[in-house]
Amino acid sequence: MKELLIATGNAGKFQEISEMLQDLPLKLYSLKDFGLEIPDSIEDGNTYAENSFKKAKYAAQKTGVACLADDSGIVVDALKDELGVRTRRWGAGPTVSDREWLDYFLKRMEKEENRAAKFICHAYVVDPKGKVLYDGVGETTGTLMHELGAPIIPGLPLSSIFQAENSEKVYAALTTEEKNVISHRGKAMMKVRDYFRESLRSV
Repeated sequence: MKELLIATGNAGKFQEISEMLQDLPLKLYSLKDFGLEIPDSIEDGNTYAENSFKKAKYAAQKTGVACLADDSGIVVDALKDELGVRTRRWGAGPTVSDREWLDYFLKRMEKEENRAAKFICHAYVVDPKGKVLYDGVGETTGTLMHELGAPIIPGLPLSSIFQAENSEKVYAALTTEEKNVISHRGKAMMKVRDYFRESLRSV
């Protein structure tokens, strides 16, 4: 069995990714298993790819275990260039609760008629020597609701108001199976899963 560290301190994100990879012969670790945190300075890149790679490389080299990291954010048409890679640090900031952050966001969007948005996720898998084993992107376009369509998932506040195209539910109201198919992270992680299935088969 191979080992893989999922480099996120976000409990909701760790659970999502773990569920998508659970059928693989991989021993999955979290940052907490190593008592490791990703410094804020690591996530200071200008793109999802840069942040994702830096996180994966840092954690892999610190732990000696191959690492999967992703960076994601939302692009909101009405708030051009405001969120993106800065999504969780935007607005009310990263230290407030999920509900406080979302309340601030909804207030900011209150008078906006254009509710179109796109979630983007870039994932990297890096080995302890810093070699890139895989990288890929997942994107999902949709609409932002005016109020919560489902309870907030810890660490993923926007999931309660983002409704993907051709879906009748917000992200947070979807089953795991449904979300894995249509979400930006689901699309990116399905590609990661396919990579591991192929690479582990050839070992």
